[in-house]
Amino acid sequence: MAVAVVLVFTVQGVRGPAEAVLSLPSARPSHLARPNPDGPLSTAPASYLGLYSDGVPDSYAGVTAFTKSTGIKPDVVSYYSGWYEPFKTTFAAAAARQGAIPLVQIDPEGISVASIASGRYDAYLTTYAQDVRAYHHPVILSFGHEMNGYWYSWGYQNTPAAVFVAAWRHIVDVFRAQGARNVTWLWTINIIHKHARVPSPGPWWPGSSYVNWVGVDGYYYNNSNTFANLFGPTIAAVRALTHDPILIAETAILPAANQPAKIADLFAGIKLYDLLGFVWFDSVHVFDWRLSDAGAISVFRQHAQAYQKSAP
Repeated sequence: MAVAVVLVFTVQGVRGPAEAVLSLPSARPSHLARPNPDGPLSTAPASYLGLYSDGVPDSYAGVTAFTKSTGIKPDVVSYYSGWYEPFKTTFAAAAARQGAIPLVQIDPEGISVASIASGRYDAYLTTYAQDVRAYHHPVILSFGHEMNGYWYSWGYQNTPAAVFVAAWRHIVDVFRAQGARNVTWLWTINIIHKHARVPSPGPWWPGSSYVNWVGVDGYYYNNSNTFANLFGPTIAAVRALTHDPILIAETAILPAANQPAKIADLFAGIKLYDLLGFVWFDSVHVFDWRLSDAGAISVFRQHAQAYQKSAP
């Protein structure tokens, strides 16, 4: 099928559908109960319905507006953090008060990934780890998302996979050395698309001892997109590497893709493939991904309420 290639670059810390755009039910580890603040997060299927909205992490207003519009309260709230930016404790505290877990995509824009691996930025990472530890609530952290794409400085056109892996492991080691045990490490990849030069993510895999969850980013651009053809091949590739839980870390549906029908497909796909859940990208970024049509909002509300009601 014909596929549009969309490149997205950082705009005031905002990321989004930077993917080149397209893409078996899996085994699942034994379920964990919902944790104490410093314990592990649940890995039960269909546990999470997350959100990225405009204005985060400077404000929680976008999250509140989404809840007002849809009636749905997200339990994961995502934001993108440039290198040298501190952990946003005020935003994280606001999330915790609302019963949500902050998901931070730390992106080394314009930074030498090899220098991260060699320890040049350990002072920054140490301070960040200490701030996360002091938060005393669960935090989901990712580094260099969509590294199997070519559009970011840490992507394969600029950074060898082995260097990325070394940096990832080094970052995790620094956090562990600081006792930041409230971190869930999310290794976030883009959906595979050979025609758009997005390869299988195997070369970037840091190993299960350095990853807790796998994140997958992918978007519905047109009516021919389905959960199976977008995410299925990438899920199969991930399952060849690990049985770690999978979260759809970025997704949304363009109105032209038939939002109501694809919303139903998205919720059904999460359950069919036994995934943790998804993070909805509710923002204008190159395209308008927001839920704004009354019919689409109604369908989203209906499926989300049933989804959250069935969550463990």
